[in-house]
Amino acid sequence: MEQHESRPRVRRGFPQMLSIAVVAIVLASVAGVGVGMAGAGQKCSTSQACWDPPYKNMPDIAPPIVRTNTYLPVPDAARGPAIDPVKGYRVESLGAGAFLVTDGVYQALLIVHADGVVLVDAPPSIGAKLSRAVAEVAPGKKVTHLIYSHAHIDHIGFAGEIAKSNPGVAIIAHEETLKLLARAKDANRPLPTVTFAGVATPFPVTAGNQSLRLEYPGPNHEPGNIEIFHDASKTLMLVDVVFPGWMMWRRFALAQDIPGYFETVRSLNGKYDYKTLIGGHLNRVGTKEDVSTQLAFMSDLHAAAADGLSTTKMGEGMSATDQTNAWAVFDNYIDRVTIHCVNAVTPKWKNRLAAFDVYIYDQCLSMEQSLRIDGPSM
Repeated sequence: MEQHESRPRVRRGFPQMLSIAVVAIVLASVAGVGVGMAGAGQKCSTSQACWDPPYKNMPDIAPPIVRTNTYLPVPDAARGPAIDPVKGYRVESLGAGAFLVTDGVYQALLIVHADGVVLVDAPPSIGAKLSRAVAEVAPGKKVTHLIYSHAHIDHIGFAGEIAKSNPGVAIIAHEETLKLLARAKDANRPLPTVTFAGVATPFPVTAGNQSLRLEYPGPNHEPGNIEIFHDASKTLMLVDVVFPGWMMWRRFALAQDIPGYFETVRSLNGKYDYKTLIGGHLNRVGTKEDVSTQLAFMSDLHAAAADGLSTTKMGEGMSATDQTNAWAVFDNYIDRVTIHCVNAVTPKWKNRLAAFDVYIYDQCLSMEQSLRIDGPSM
């Protein structure tokens, strides 16, 4: 007998919307009230929202801006160890004085040395828990060095408080991060006191008996987003690029340079002899295998979007009137390319990456745009 996989009750988007709309049309016609969707033979005024039945081959995943009743389950392998709800954070020893600190959504790195602690990033979601984590792994010691992975508030927005409670702390970042922070003028993100320049130029940091290597691989998530490598524990930290076990945050984690993002992920396993990856988000650490898995997904996504772009016909099925609206023609085309992309990658990946259904449309939309604008070589 054929076996069928059990599926969560994922809302299938427009079909359900249409069912509700049909009921609304019937009720409205009885009551003599206008509705925001045209029935057969009706015309819509400019003040009404009108749409046709769903596109052909609509994916079995709710599209953006459509409520999802139940999301796909998160695989156990993606979850990581539990967070103590009373404590609100977890500290994990990575060996050689290195420690992960996470609240289950954000991550920071501690390196304990003879004279104090190096802290990499200060996410406000963890906030005051960082000081408690420092006291837990290095009683009586202060933060002597604070390294910024990049400029975004969600990763360094607690830096101002760290600086206040650790007077004289050296704040280290790439010069591109300094430029962004100087423009932001945000007291919660103090300007770096030590910067380094260049691309693919290692910058050593020594603190007591510990050493780290910082390197800017070039544009990726954001200008100045750096790789932090602690050789003694074989730990690599790269934030907002690799999401171990999970789908990336929407649109390649809002990467400002998608070809650069691809090149950064592609280079990691050959560049560093690491065993632990800290991606800056979620609960568990990653491995080289996680990097390879994400790269394989990205490659499949690239191929699916490229195939959709080359096989989808512009303006197909549109009225002659709408084809005079250039933006509408592109909207219709991009919708159908995205549907092609989602359908192509879903069978292989929907049960392999946690939250696949949450952001797959976003990834396909971002991928097709980059291919059209940046070019196909990645």
